[in-house]
Amino acid sequence: MEQGTGPRKRFRTPPEGAQVSVIDVARAAGVSTATVSRVLNGVTTVAEDAVQRVRRACRDLNYIPNGAARALSSRRTRTIGAVVPSIENSGFAVAIGALQRWLDAAGYTLFVASSDYDPIAELRECSLLMARGIDGLLLVGGEHHPELVPMLEHQELPFVETWTLSDTHPCVGFDNVEAARRLTEYLLDLGHVDIGVIAGRMLHNDRAANRVAGVRQALEARGLKLPAEWMIERPYRILEGRLAMRSLLARATRPTAVICGNDQLAFGALIEAKESGLSVPEDISVTGFNDLDFAAYLDPPLTTISVPADNIGVTAGEYLVNRSNGKAVLRVNEIQTRLVVRSSTGRVRSIQ
Repeated sequence: MEQGTGPRKRFRTPPEGAQVSVIDVARAAGVSTATVSRVLNGVTTVAEDAVQRVRRACRDLNYIPNGAARALSSRRTRTIGAVVPSIENSGFAVAIGALQRWLDAAGYTLFVASSDYDPIAELRECSLLMARGIDGLLLVGGEHHPELVPMLEHQELPFVETWTLSDTHPCVGFDNVEAARRLTEYLLDLGHVDIGVIAGRMLHNDRAANRVAGVRQALEARGLKLPAEWMIERPYRILEGRLAMRSLLARATRPTAVICGNDQLAFGALIEAKESGLSVPEDISVTGFNDLDFAAYLDPPLTTISVPADNIGVTAGEYLVNRSNGKAVLRVNEIQTRLVVRSSTGRVRSIQ
């Protein structure tokens, strides 16, 4: 393995406009060209220090391999990349499945990677996809590593942000604040004033943060607040929903309604409420977000916000393919969501 422990020689940046080569990257990183090739090809036997220096040199020099660069300039790879926060998330899985089916019918191939809600990992995966040659890139949300968008714009690679709306970047999505506000107003109209939230992790997740912001806005519009003890962040998993609901029910006073950041959290919250001897919605109302397939078949069926994830995937594919082929496209592609009222919510009991 290349250790890179010796003194690094001063490297002169290639003149502006000159084609950057593997040799330039190797000199800037202080490693051999073979090491650069191994790093770009994902070989795992390279020392981590050398890997980081090669990646940093590639970013600093705006380097991508010549083969991929030719493909990017000619748009002939017929390949689209997608980096999502989690493959486990059912909403993302539906969108990616719809995207892949649409691309396959159009004669394109899809490469998918996961960032695990880590902006550094997202930057790395995007760099690797670009190195292999892609015609366009799907991202999730509008919060990224500060180097990512400048890198994409420098390489003139079409990209689109999904599950959100952006004031500046191409996007396919919806207003998470407005959707959560609409859901909260529905509960308020049912007489609920004691409302808790089980949110997804908000760090590096603008969708989760915006949904909580929508809840707060709706409450504040009616002179109410979201108590800190009724605001819980958890990963998007059923078990985490159970644990969060258990924590809410253990408080000295409990909310009469709980808004969950997605349907998986809500599923767990419903299970825990029933295990605690509560009746839903008579004792406590529960809502979700996304309207996944199982939401209508829970006991009781789940009130939620319906998000057409398949439309997000297909519309993103249409945007990227048309954009990469020089066709006219809309920068903002808004997907309509709707409130789906089912039996997991009801009016507040007169005596709690």
